[in-house]
Amino acid sequence: MNVIETNQLTKTYRRFRKQEGILGSVKGLFHRDYEEKQAVSQMDLSVRGGEFVGLIGPNGAGKTTLVKMLTGIIAPTSGEISVLGYYPNKLENDFKRQYAVVMGQKSQLFFELTAEDTLHLFRQIYGLSDKEYRYNRDYFVELFGVKELMDVQVRTLSLGERMKMELIVALLHNPKILFLDEPTIGLDAVAGRQVRKFLKEVNEEKGTTILLTSHYMEDIKSLCSRCVVVNHGSKIYDGATEELFDRYQKNKRITLTFERPEKIAPNSEWRILEDTAYKKIIEVPREKAGGSLRLLLEHNPVDVTIEEEEIGKIVERIYREGGRWDA
Repeated sequence: MNVIETNQLTKTYRRFRKQEGILGSVKGLFHRDYEEKQAVSQMDLSVRGGEFVGLIGPNGAGKTTLVKMLTGIIAPTSGEISVLGYYPNKLENDFKRQYAVVMGQKSQLFFELTAEDTLHLFRQIYGLSDKEYRYNRDYFVELFGVKELMDVQVRTLSLGERMKMELIVALLHNPKILFLDEPTIGLDAVAGRQVRKFLKEVNEEKGTTILLTSHYMEDIKSLCSRCVVVNHGSKIYDGATEELFDRYQKNKRITLTFERPEKIAPNSEWRILEDTAYKKIIEVPREKAGGSLRLLLEHNPVDVTIEEEEIGKIVERIYREGGRWDA
């Protein structure tokens, strides 16, 4: 059963264009020039219950605008939209109780309260019974391993600890759909892995439908079996994540850090992106990454990281190789 359905969904903004300088400001008082910006263009999207879908694309692609329409924050200009059988922008209470939103750059926590008091506050907001609240609270506190943090003031928590609390608050009322916008932004590698692990468990054990927006390839590859790629407000790919990366991700980036100044000779199999005495960044084709890494490790680096290509490059490649493509 589909819990999200859109048909030809479009959002157009009308923006005022002011002429330069004081004279332009004065002219703007009497005559205004406007331009139209299409943030989302004729988007068709279906998401089944229990799916974990990655929504990716460069900045300004229309991802956040789409999520805002799906949650009722803004109304579409045209097209059809249904989430859990509701028209989101009506903001019916029954609808609002069935979804949750977590944004990595915006907090819904109250920094002066403890984490426990914050949960009690949201219990009242959602009207949870004592039995339901206790069960959900205990389940997520154990899942996230934060029992010792519940009586700590939110403002004293680390970024990773706060993100765990954000997720507990969002999941406290058993939402059917969870919208995530950059949930691992700013987190270190350990905290990022923990958050991904918890999200996977929530999706599999609770059956929560999750729509994830992220610029981190590791988030998408490790969590989402399906990807929707958006650019300039249009959907240009909708299909299996594995197929997306197999088809469009061509390179890996290897970063090496050295204790002493080091030189690495040019090689036909790789391209050196950054070359300083103590740090090298090298781009290699995916299929040759293993062999190249073995050669590079002979230089005895003190630290090595391997990263996937940026999402922006993958989107550009999809455009170059044929524009839209739905699996």
